[in-house]
Amino acid sequence: MKTTRAWQFRLRDLVTMSGSRQRPHMKRPVWIIILVSMVCLFLIAAYIYPLRSASPCSFFSSRGCLNSEEESASTRELTDDEIYSRVVVREILKAPHVESRNPKIAFMFLTPGTLPFERLWDKFFQGHEGRFSVFVHASREKPVHVSHYFLGRDIRSDRVVWGKISMVDAERRLLAHALRDPDNQHFVLLSDSCIPLHNFDYIYNYLMFTNVSFLDCFVDLGPHGSGRYSDHMLPEVEKEDFRKGSQWFTMKRQHALIVMADSLYYRKFKLYCRPGMEYGKNCYADEHYLPTFFHMTDPGGIANWSVTFVDWSERKWHPRSFRAQDVTFELLRNMTFIDESVHLTSDEKNPVKVTPCKWNGQKRACYLFARKFYPETLAKLISLFSNYTVV
Repeated sequence: MKTTRAWQFRLRDLVTMSGSRQRPHMKRPVWIIILVSMVCLFLIAAYIYPLRSASPCSFFSSRGCLNSEEESASTRELTDDEIYSRVVVREILKAPHVESRNPKIAFMFLTPGTLPFERLWDKFFQGHEGRFSVFVHASREKPVHVSHYFLGRDIRSDRVVWGKISMVDAERRLLAHALRDPDNQHFVLLSDSCIPLHNFDYIYNYLMFTNVSFLDCFVDLGPHGSGRYSDHMLPEVEKEDFRKGSQWFTMKRQHALIVMADSLYYRKFKLYCRPGMEYGKNCYADEHYLPTFFHMTDPGGIANWSVTFVDWSERKWHPRSFRAQDVTFELLRNMTFIDESVHLTSDEKNPVKVTPCKWNGQKRACYLFARKFYPETLAKLISLFSNYTVV
């Protein structure tokens, strides 16, 4: 104990001792430590800051990313069009949500003509009047309707060609018509081969009380993903931001509005994402435009999977189609219990991506709808509907 106290007194005396000889001897380690610390802090800052400034959500996201002032050290100067676009998108995402006294889901059908499953959807909608609206975009021929829910719901349509920007044009046209009704708060894109997997109440609650849009978005580094990217999309769309996903989405009203407001990124995909554009590349805008756009504008606001089930297990250009003999209670019921999203990519090193489906942070069943079903399955689907849609 005496030895310790004696050492403390000696140390204090040395620190306070005057004289030119002792000062350099005692302070040299302190300056070395300060210098090393400053170098370390500089290196850490240099490593972290570019990651933050390069983040795609740094300007756009409604989840509290960096604002424009904090982006002053961006790696490149934004074009006028980018600044205009980002300001509009940011303001829409920041705007307070306007509550509706009668919130509805807009069911938007993209079809060549008559809807083969209209009678099934009629059964699905029965008893829920006032909680939904219907819009039909028929690209080839005027539909013949058998359900009163669909009468008078056809919008002005135009020709749609698979794989071309006209598919995106039809989606935007449907959104524009549905947005005219302020009570439409969630928007669902469906095809003529889609069917519901749950009853109306389940689907209504699943969509109305979610905090995201169910839009498919994933990275595919293979030839049918990033391999479709064109350098002509620079500088606004970089290759590392290029994404892929199913076109069948459900979308919150805010997100539907920013799709309507966008012209910059839409124009890039219209000009530089099309079949056979360069070197034999086949880029399909309906698979890449919205996933890339939302990855860049509000990545935290989308679920990164579609609530419409599609079976790509055959790995062909089109998904598996279900015929009458395929339709059983077990098949449909199993679809309603799937709780993981599977993405098959063209990347040889990472061909399968599996992620759990999260609904407001909790693991839930992924799918509300399914496709592709042949018209011949209608009778079996109607007879099984009340059984397989029971929650």
